[in-house]
Amino acid sequence: MLSIENLTAGYNGSEALHQVSVRIEPGTIVSVVGANGAGKSTLVNAISRLVTTPSGKMTFEGRDIMALKPASVVELGIVQVPEGRKLFAPLTVMENLRLGFHRLAGRSGSDKVFKDRLDYVLGLFPKLKERADQRSGTMSGGEQQMLAVGRALMADPKLLMLDEPSLGLAPMVVDQIFDILKMLREDGLTILLVEQHAEEALKLADYGYIMAVGKVRAEGTGPALSKDPALHHSYLGKPGETAA
Repeated sequence: MLSIENLTAGYNGSEALHQVSVRIEPGTIVSVVGANGAGKSTLVNAISRLVTTPSGKMTFEGRDIMALKPASVVELGIVQVPEGRKLFAPLTVMENLRLGFHRLAGRSGSDKVFKDRLDYVLGLFPKLKERADQRSGTMSGGEQQMLAVGRALMADPKLLMLDEPSLGLAPMVVDQIFDILKMLREDGLTILLVEQHAEEALKLADYGYIMAVGKVRAEGTGPALSKDPALHHSYLGKPGETAA
């Protein structure tokens, strides 16, 4: 579904990804793990076309996406759940969900599609139904993360990208989020999961990549990567090595 070859990316002239290559097959969960500063978020933002990519190649379902604008990437069905959730805090749960539907709004039969997507999301996250009229900024961190995922799902994505969904959440809530990701995979959704919590992310993954200092250090199935020495080294790193 998504093929990335020798991608470089960065911010303000500083290179944060160095010749990164990643493949994502349809209907799978691919986890990208590594310590803070490994370049994981830069990878997600590069796919979303939010950062500069001087060289490399990216194709989605066979289409070159390197020259696309962020809105055009979303139109293709690539939807990101950003780090820190980035909800519209003054808006209610329902208003946030409706905003997530903008990719499909205005199309023929969109009213029925909206109802179907909403029923699907509220079925996954019953708590959001209870909080429908509550301002999103007043909810707990776990509820906000559920809303961030739900908002992305309202767009009916082909590829769902989650950037550090466990950040700042209690272990029990993280387990709930990961259980939802399993269900989404069973429904046929393709997922790119970026996580610092390597053990949980690799346990969930069909395939994984270990990143450190803007480079892919190892790749393979989740169980194999869990035992790979590169996983240990990626979290220790070397003095002075940083990446966005």
